Amino acid sequence: MAATMSSVVGLANSSLSGFSSAKKTSLSSDFVRSPVTARNPLRVAKASGGRVTCFQRDWLRRDLNVIGFGLIGWLAPSSVPAINGKSLTGLFFESIGTELAHFPTGPALTSQFWLWMVCWHLGLFLCLTFGQIGFKGRTEDYFSK
Repeated sequence: MAATMSSVVGLANSSLSGFSSAKKTSLSSDFVRSPVTARNPLRVAKASGGRVTCFQRDWLRRDLNVIGFGLIGWLAPSSVPAINGKSLTGLFFESIGTELAHFPTGPALTSQFWLWMVCWHLGLFLCLTFGQIGFKGRTEDYFSK
């Protein structure tokens, strides 16, 4: 088999031998009147000031009010003694103390620490998420529309 340069049928006389970056692909369509040169949107001059952004700069719109009220809003209900006369926060902190008693060794997989940790943090993150939605929705008049 001899290695020869040949063009592939169906690629409109383009050869596969050299992928030249200087050659620009020209696209044409019935919907576009003039041929359009394919461009990389990331290299377009002056697009977003040379910086590519998919979101607003402050997409998180972090507010310390949400963090403060969300933490208080979770600590209050999780401190109610509802589990055999103990609170979820109390059980979680008690399990932390129990695990710290044998510090160099980590908690066992059967330890109650994991259950209390997952439940406590799941509730906290839900409270913070709904707090962010509610607080920002109210300040941006989302709910009054």
